[in-house]
Amino acid sequence: MSTATASSAGLSTVEAVIAARKAAGSGALVGYLPVGFPDLRTSIEAAVALAENGVDVIELGLPYSDPVMDGPVIQAATLTAINSGFKLRHGFEAIAEITARTNVPVLLMTYWNPVVQYGVERFADDLVAAGGAGLITPDLIPDEARDWLAASSRTGLDRVFLAAPSSTETRLEQAVERSRGFVYAVSTMGITGARSDVDVAAKTLVARLRDAGATSTCVGLGISSPEQVREVIQYADGAIVGSALVKALADGGVSAVAATAAHLATGTLS
Repeated sequence: MSTATASSAGLSTVEAVIAARKAAGSGALVGYLPVGFPDLRTSIEAAVALAENGVDVIELGLPYSDPVMDGPVIQAATLTAINSGFKLRHGFEAIAEITARTNVPVLLMTYWNPVVQYGVERFADDLVAAGGAGLITPDLIPDEARDWLAASSRTGLDRVFLAAPSSTETRLEQAVERSRGFVYAVSTMGITGARSDVDVAAKTLVARLRDAGATSTCVGLGISSPEQVREVIQYADGAIVGSALVKALADGGVSAVAATAAHLATGTLS
């Protein structure tokens, strides 16, 4: 679906990409990498490699010193980035270069404190200027997001809120109503990291989000193989992979993360 078609249909770019994959009888692959790991230049090349190897939406993580959701693989990577001198402005620089080289939309994943410290309106404006599609905010709940709802409405940026198996029906309804792009369904209670089986709670959670009106839902946490991607997109609109890609980048560089992305993307093929 072209951007113009997406706009006329009232969909954001991310929603349009996911809808197009669903219309083709498949589902979207969302790939996560932390910006600045192992260094800024390599992280940009790795993100572009995701786009060139079957990833439909890039989730670019902003390094954060006190993450609450990230598992050991991602924590180690973001710590490396911080210790290497990563600054928030580097995130905008990376997004600008990535979006100049690919049409794959880039969502920034960030905890809320850096946005507040930077200034919510200024953060939104700089993200738009860099070509970013929006934010995934794991520690910001919809009923406490008034400032971000206002800024994202003004700028047209996507806002992706999380839903967990423990979420109440009211919280699920809020996440569905106030998310744009997709709702991030957390597959299990815990932190990120590859698991041998995607938690069965994910399927139930997606069904509850559907009942609450969700039309675009992607499942994350614990997905690390094409078989798991295929399993997830049978009931959800997309699968989110993080730790497996970060580990590939750490172990083998850009070529390894490109090969891993291409392998994972085979799970989206009909």
